[in-house]
Amino acid sequence: MVVKSRRGRIRYIAFDVSPDMRKDILIKNLRVLRPNDVPYVVQCAGGKAIVRCTPRETKETMLMMLQADPSCVSLMTSGTLRSIRERYPELKPPKKPTT
Repeated sequence: MVVKSRRGRIRYIAFDVSPDMRKDILIKNLRVLRPNDVPYVVQCAGGKAIVRCTPRETKETMLMMLQADPSCVSLMTSGTLRSIRERYPELKPPKKPTT
C-alpha cells in the first residue's frame, strides 16, 4: 500500500451509468474526450461505475463522465472504495471460493 504522502490523496466517485455500459466502452468514450489524461475506471458493471481521480479533479471528472455517458448520475464521492462498496453492495467484488 502506497502512503498518501507519496502518491497524494485520491477520490473515488460512484456513478449510475447506462445498464449496457461496459468498462472498455467507458474508457474508449473517455479517451475521445481527453486522450492523454483519462481518469482511471476502477469498475463498471451492472449499471454502476467507480472512477478514481484526485480531489481537484472531481468536478471535471463528473463533467467528463456526463459527456462520455449522458445518462450517468453521480451517486457519491469518497476517499475509500470500502465506503462506496458498503453503500452499494452490487459493487463489491465477488468472494473467492475457499478450498
